[in-house]
Amino acid sequence: MHPLQHGVRSQSLAEAVVSPGGTTALHRHRITEELYHVLEGTGMMTLASEKFAVGPGDTVCIAPGTAHCIANTGSAPLRILCCCTPAYRHDDTELL
Repeated sequence: MHPLQHGVRSQSLAEAVVSPGGTTALHRHRITEELYHVLEGTGMMTLASEKFAVGPGDTVCIAPGTAHCIANTGSAPLRILCCCTPAYRHDDTELL
């Protein structure tokens, strides 16, 4: 769900799947506030200098400017919802 493709105005929602043993790239968003909500699987969330385990039902708020990534620590796919406001933009994402 994104303003460029749907009727929403100021946010985006995407589902991400991280394979067992995989991780997302460490990155940050200059402007965007992001929520990760875990649907299935287990993972290790990196949020700035903090690392903590996450599982189904957990939600993490990622403030603008905060470095973050998530690793799949389980044997099944890690499925998460990623909600951004304002809506996700590639030019607001800095890979670290």
